[in-house]
Amino acid sequence: MKNGLLLLFLICCNLLVAQTKVDAPVPQEIMEKIYQEVKTPYKYGIVFKHRDSTKLIDSPTVFRKNQRWYMTYIVFDGQGYETWLAQSEDLLHWQEKGRIMSFTQNTWDANQKAGYLALVNTRWGGKYTVEKFQGKYWLSYLGGNSKGYEAGELGVGIAHTQNLSTPVEWTRVARPVLQSKDQDARWFENKVIYKSLIIRDDQKLTGHPFVMYYNAKGDTAKYESIGMAVSDDLLSWKRLGDNPILTRYKGICGDAQIARIGDVYVLFYFGAFWKPGAFERFACSYDLVNWTDWNGADLISPSETYDETYAHKPWVIKWKGTVYHFYNAVGKQGRVLALATSKPLNG
Repeated sequence: MKNGLLLLFLICCNLLVAQTKVDAPVPQEIMEKIYQEVKTPYKYGIVFKHRDSTKLIDSPTVFRKNQRWYMTYIVFDGQGYETWLAQSEDLLHWQEKGRIMSFTQNTWDANQKAGYLALVNTRWGGKYTVEKFQGKYWLSYLGGNSKGYEAGELGVGIAHTQNLSTPVEWTRVARPVLQSKDQDARWFENKVIYKSLIIRDDQKLTGHPFVMYYNAKGDTAKYESIGMAVSDDLLSWKRLGDNPILTRYKGICGDAQIARIGDVYVLFYFGAFWKPGAFERFACSYDLVNWTDWNGADLISPSETYDETYAHKPWVIKWKGTVYHFYNAVGKQGRVLALATSKPLNG
């Protein structure tokens, strides 16, 4: 009996310690180690631009399938957003493959389909493959029917396919799954919802298998913050918490990407206008809910003619010992995709 009580006591103590770590802020010394691991001080340059220089490209999502690299990205041509696919053998040279979500007529998302691939493996230095759910690949997208740059009523849409690496039109769910006008929309998101990211919560730290992070703006909160929602099936979403998980209460915190380094989750994001320009940052968490913001140097900030206006919207991976930080660069070359790395690759 005494041995049984002792075992129960030790189990309870271990659970308490684990829970305390989950809810606790990430210590500064850990944040510093993460920074040293993910920093990319060497700017390689522009790696991809649209063949038509009048079209603006944005928001890379990089993944791997069948020993090749692929990237979904979005294109703005004045009418709105469409989603495209590109391919690479080496992460440095990219070939346009074609559209995967195009303009339509008489739909809620007729003129805005900015897609962001879901369920990319988050393990740092891992395989960067994409998980299927119910036999399909999935993405979330910023959708709307008004023409122009992120114009009109926007919402988060969901689409799926069985053809991840070929440029075919994805099947879209008929209605948005999140909108700013939803009854349960929170104070910081009841004006506009923008870019989203869906990951798998393997440990169900949130109590659910799927987590969505997205940036949004409120009626009274004129700035963009990052909020979150959870789901069991990728189609029905429940907002989590009353407040944003990351905000500066001015400017923008947006475009989350998640990587898992050991037992620490790293949220890469861009900041803008709470200090000059647009720049890349990160935050860390043990539980996907409570985040500790990095207070040190930017991961990337404007320094070259091609990113002198904005250096933002990250996708960061580690492959064969090198960190590759893809980002949207705005400068004298227009709106293009650029790359910075942890090691010099320019010879």
